[in-house]
Parts: sequence; structure tokens; C-alpha cells
Amino acid sequence: MTSPTSGCPASATAAPAIVSVALVALLSTPAVGLGQLPPAPQAWDHLVSDWREGVEREDIVGASLGLVRDGRLVQLETHGLADRHAGRAVDEETIYHWASITKTFTAVAIMQLRDRGLLDLDDPIVEYVPELRGVHNPFGSMEAITLRHLLSHSAGFRGSSWPWAGSEPWHPHEPTEWSQLVAMIPYTTIHFQPGSRYSYSNPGIIFLGRVIEAVSGDVYEAYIDKNVFRPLGMRAAYFDVTPWHLRDRRSNHYFVRDGTPEAGGLDFNTGITVSNGGLNAPVPDMVRYMAFLTGAPVDGVDADAVLARASLEEMWEPVVPIGDSPLGEGSMGLSFFLHDKHGDRVVGHTGTQRAFYSFFYFDPDEGIGVIAAFNTGPGDESGPDTNGLRVRASTLVVDELFPALRASR
Repeated sequence: MTSPTSGCPASATAAPAIVSVALVALLSTPAVGLGQLPPAPQAWDHLVSDWREGVEREDIVGASLGLVRDGRLVQLETHGLADRHAGRAVDEETIYHWASITKTFTAVAIMQLRDRGLLDLDDPIVEYVPELRGVHNPFGSMEAITLRHLLSHSAGFRGSSWPWAGSEPWHPHEPTEWSQLVAMIPYTTIHFQPGSRYSYSNPGIIFLGRVIEAVSGDVYEAYIDKNVFRPLGMRAAYFDVTPWHLRDRRSNHYFVRDGTPEAGGLDFNTGITVSNGGLNAPVPDMVRYMAFLTGAPVDGVDADAVLARASLEEMWEPVVPIGDSPLGEGSMGLSFFLHDKHGDRVVGHTGTQRAFYSFFYFDPDEGIGVIAAFNTGPGDESGPDTNGLRVRASTLVVDELFPALRASR
């Protein structure tokens, strides 16, 4: 299940250095034992060998694959380079852009505000974002569209932030100001009866970001930093422009055109869409997030300060069906994808923005999960099938690895 976000690729900002085949092979590191490997190593080894064969075949510049158990990163695989120009290898501290996985943080923030009595999930969105009264809704009043509809991608809004695709390198990647989205509201329509079905919507989550700001009095980035990152100990997580002290850890991203990777730059501005896809973080910080989601007791993670367990479980109740996929029968919860293929639930999300691709899936009952990120995508037909690699790895996680780890208990 992909989670595409719209936007046009930026032109390269630095000429990539030539990296020898031998150096790339050297930087494709074997598994790093960060903890005691859980039982069922055969399933993990199969996933790793398949993933490595794929990233090498598709000439992915850099990638990471991590296994999480009981809130700890127990295995980490890395491949290639975080930055070709600098010759900097991917390692445990490499910071990736996680794109649409940001949506789950936005949803957690909405649930926080609900639990504190500051809003209700069945409140009309126009109560907080009155500009949306100007949307054309052939199915009735905009008062009928609720925060719950937006959280479950069932409100009926279009999929992309922009209603068109930028075709020039100088076009903005995403809307940078709220006024730009407001200007499009009279040209925005609701496509189906709200609540009747699933349809992935980036602007729907942007509107929830506006709700967080209206209710809390903080800008979105400050709210998430104070109320999610800090209590979870996610010290290297941030939005958009990289802090100076973290720049030597930031991964570049690469569009492959005419068979050659072109750097997209260390930073780009997600603008007013930050609540939809602005998150940057290293894998260990994402492991802290997964520890919170799975309820694992980990030093420096104060899960109770973020959200009650019952509220997380509420987010993982199916709201609208998605249909069958390689991961099994799918449904949408409150901004989390839910899958059931073996009678056991799998929860997670994917991210796709510019040339970054990512996923994380976990079993909250068993405390197991997998996190993956890639920094290379296609700029034309010569580019890699990064989404295919992601789907393949995700399928092995759900089909083989998770069942083996559950059995090992």
C-alpha cells in the first residue's frame, strides 16, 4: 500500500561524485547486531537477502532496514551512501525523510487534544477551519464532514495537495502558504458521500494540522516537538530544514534519470503541508516511536505522557475497508493502515515523497516491527522500481517474518 504525496522533482543541487563499484560493495554492510537476534533468524535472513539483492539490482544509492523487538533495534542492515558527493555511507545515525508516515504523528496529536477535552472526533471540520465552508459539496452540508472522516481518509477530498502536477523544475514542490490552499477552496469538490468509503487524501491531513494549531495555540512543528518528540526522547527528529548540528547525518535523495542518479538536495520545504509529510529522523528515533506504539518499556520513552493505550487501540479499529492487497485484507483506522492476513493484525504506514520511500509495520500485540527507508527513486523510465522493492519487503515481513517471530514466543 503506497501513500503517495504530490510534488515535482527538484533539479540536482550538487554534481554527484563518481563512486567505484568496489566502494559501493564495501558500504553495503552486513547485519549489525545491535542486540540479541530473536529466534526465527531464517525468516529474517531471507528478508535481508531479498532486500539486499533488490537494492543492488535497482542501483539504490542508500537504504536501511531495521528489525525491532520489545522497543529495541535488534538488527540493522544498511546499504550504500547517504551522500554521493561527500562519499558518506549510510549508518545507524543516517537521517531520512519519512514523508507520509508524518500523518500518524498528526493523528496522535489530534487524539491527545481529544483526550484533553479540547475537541471531539465528531466535531465538524468547519468549526476549526471555517474556510472549508467554501468547498463544493454535492452530498450536503460541509457541517457533516468531521475530524473522524479526515483521520480515516473518508471525507471525500481529492488525493493531492495541488489539484495539478508541476511540470517545471521551478514549480514549488508543495504549497508553502495557507493562502495558496485557501485560494483553491472554491475549486475544490467533495467526491463521494463522506464516511461511505476510503480515498487517500493529503489535503485532509493538512486540514487536521490547522486544527492542531487552532486548538493548541502552537504552530504544528512546535506542538509535535513539545508533545510527542520530547516525551519519546526523539532528539534528532525535526521538520523541514536540517539543524546545523545534524547536517552531516542527513541523507540526500536521488532521482535516477537516463540511468544516472541526480541529487535532489539535503533539504526541501514541505511548506503548509508539513503535517502531511514533513518528518525527518534517524532510524533509532523511529524505533522510539515504535516502542511507544507497541507499549514497550524503554528508557527515555514516556509513552503515558503522549497518549493512553486505550486511545492508541481506538486508532487501530477499522473505520473503512480498503480491500485486498499483498499484505492481506486492508482497512483504514485513524490514520493507520490495518492488515489481517493470518488472523493477526499488522499496523503501519508508508511514505513516498520526492525520491524518499519508506515503510514501518508492527504487530502491537507481539511488540515486533520492521522499519525501512530508501533514498532513491525514478526520475524517468530508467529509474529504479523503489515502490516494488518496498512492496516486496513489506510482503515478506507480513507473510514470513512476523509469523515466524510470533511462533518463536
